[in-house]
Amino acid sequence: QVQLVESGGGLVQAGGSLRLSCAASGIFFSISTMGWYRQAPGKQRELVAAITTGGFTDYADSVKGRFTVSRANAKMVTLQMNSLKPEDTAVYYCNVRRLRTENDYWGQGTQVTVSS
Repeated sequence: QVQLVESGGGLVQAGGSLRLSCAASGIFFSISTMGWYRQAPGKQRELVAAITTGGFTDYADSVKGRFTVSRANAKMVTLQMNSLKPEDTAVYYCNVRRLRTENDYWGQGTQVTVSS
């Protein structure tokens, strides 16, 4: 059974930094991408950043230059968030996408709150 365990969320003032980590277990298939999505109240879940097994990255325009996604190893992905803004406030979800089938697996979510 796939499990994605997130850590690192919390409350920070605008301009501050947070680092999210996600550890995956129970994965016995090839991974296409690992990454992060977020969902703010009343809004749809959106891609924040993702990284392929080959190291290619994709970012939402709103976070380019401020957030960095990386893979510490084959089953851990991190999101370094700098220069945080109040509009970054959301629940952040770790995502793993399976190669070929493109099945998505999700973590339980971690709250990030940025105060102005």
